[in-house]
Amino acid sequence: MKRRSFLKQAAAGVAAGTLAAPAIAQSQPSIQWRLAASWPKSLDTLFGGAELIAKRVAEITDGKFQIRAFAAGEIVPALQVLDAVQAGTVELGHTATYYYFGKDPAFALATAVPFGMNTRQQNAWWYFGGGEQAMAPLFSDYGCKAILGGNTNCQMGGWFRKEIKAVADLKGLKFRIGGMAGLVMAKLGAVPQQLGAPDIYPSLEKGTIDAAEWVGPYDDEKLGFNKVAKFYYYPGFWEGGPMLMTLVNEKKWNELPKNYQAALVTACGEVNTWMPAKYDAQNPPALRRLVAGGTVLRPFPRAVLQAAEKASYELYEELKAKSKHWARIYPDWKKFRDEQFLWFRVAESTYDNYAFSSKVGAPAPAKGKGK
Repeated sequence: MKRRSFLKQAAAGVAAGTLAAPAIAQSQPSIQWRLAASWPKSLDTLFGGAELIAKRVAEITDGKFQIRAFAAGEIVPALQVLDAVQAGTVELGHTATYYYFGKDPAFALATAVPFGMNTRQQNAWWYFGGGEQAMAPLFSDYGCKAILGGNTNCQMGGWFRKEIKAVADLKGLKFRIGGMAGLVMAKLGAVPQQLGAPDIYPSLEKGTIDAAEWVGPYDDEKLGFNKVAKFYYYPGFWEGGPMLMTLVNEKKWNELPKNYQAALVTACGEVNTWMPAKYDAQNPPALRRLVAGGTVLRPFPRAVLQAAEKASYELYEELKAKSKHWARIYPDWKKFRDEQFLWFRVAESTYDNYAFSSKVGAPAPAKGKGK
């Protein structure tokens, strides 16, 4: 009798548990949010990252937490995403926060600054070097929470109508360039222009600007810059590993159930891995197509790099007196960056420099196409 009674109780418990799971799921609120991105829909890696965040959040929450991603200009212009999130016009955005360095230069540290860290080093700083905690007070001042949600890897230096052979060639050059790098280029004589992606091609085509940088071969080919400028320079020394952020309205974030918060953070983390991998796969064939189509690849002259680096560190010292957040964050950021550079010089750089230049095992050139 005791055994029969126990089995009945156990069966009842299992049945109750089976019924409880759907009931718990049904008790979760249905939420619909809008995301404003700084990217056009044509850029399937940048805007695709925003779409993947929305898709994954919906999947994790069984469709209860729905996010709809809007491209640049559909709700707000590309460079006004932070303002829209702060005002509550949208609940969240996907953007590069160095666009907002005019509000506070420290915003650039959450994306990239000239001669800063590469993608892996940026991740290390954000996740384990105190970066997220250091940046939080600045974002909170603007009513936002920032979640790392993507990285483009080291970018190209941009498209130029004429060759850059010396620092003097930058004088008077109207150059579309993102973030704080424009202040550095201004020190070298250039005239920086900050434009969203949709406005770059027509400005370059009409001659309103003389040069422009965006991301790299895959995106630049999609935007057609090779049709209006011949010379393609590298590297983008101002964007060694530019981070992208999912900005969430702080009030809305605090209202989210904890499991929905976790779903959003998890989705952003996936995109932070997905995006660099996708660019690494897409850029090599895109670069081959561009060169085959007549694009002329050029490295920036060493003198330009040296002058830009000197100007960068002069600027960073000047900014200490202009921004309390920069003065607070920059010294620890610089210390972390220097440690990372020392370590990467030991193993990473030594391996890269040898392996990337080695002729052993290199693919043979196609007949009639190589030397």
